[in-house]
Amino acid sequence: MSAKPLRLGINVDHVATIRNARGGPRPDPVRAALLAIEAGADGITAHLREDRRHINDADMARLKASITKPLNFEMAATGQMLDIALATAPHAVCLVPEKRTERTTEGGLDVVGGHDYLVPYVDQLARGDIRVSLFIEPSEEAIDAAASIKAPVVELHTGAWCHAVEVGDMARAAREFERVEKAAAYASARGLEVHAGHGLDYDTARQVSALPQVVELNIGHFLVGEAVFVGLAEAIRQMRRAMDEGRAASI
Repeated sequence: MSAKPLRLGINVDHVATIRNARGGPRPDPVRAALLAIEAGADGITAHLREDRRHINDADMARLKASITKPLNFEMAATGQMLDIALATAPHAVCLVPEKRTERTTEGGLDVVGGHDYLVPYVDQLARGDIRVSLFIEPSEEAIDAAASIKAPVVELHTGAWCHAVEVGDMARAAREFERVEKAAAYASARGLEVHAGHGLDYDTARQVSALPQVVELNIGHFLVGEAVFVGLAEAIRQMRRAMDEGRAASI
């Protein structure tokens, strides 16, 4: 199949993490979002966690008011978050799993076991003219459940693959990437839009960009870390180049 255009969403959560480590207003995640857009980001992602460990309510309101590109609001499926999302009216909401004890999102949303619980959230967000994606494991079971829930978009969790690459377990990395590859093809065949994210760096972003079904990558932590050394704008430009190189390989 011919490859579709590939978008880059920049997650600004960990700019807020650095700010919150000391308190005060700096560094400002909204300023980071504006810089990211200037450097070539197609959208901005921010996760408003229940414990507000990085992004806070004021950040979400300011992001919605300030940026000129789509805002992707990551959130757990709770009544409080639903109310905030409907009031904020972002372009999109990505429903993600959330545990207070985790350092970062661990695995995909349980869309199989949580099917009936998730249906009204997806329905209410859709009726609010908000596009809904589900952050899921790269498996046929999860994709079938997402389709049944009537979410138009799935974001494939790439964390297990990226971690295997990071620790040098290349046999496992090959197996995990095959899961991502098969899931992308299966989800697309089922009529779902396919995104991918979690743990991506330049090399893994380049590789996953070669999958023609994937139309968006959402990347944050790695780019905030790279920004310490090369600046945020340059890190984003390098990521965009890596994605373009990967996409060219699928043509």
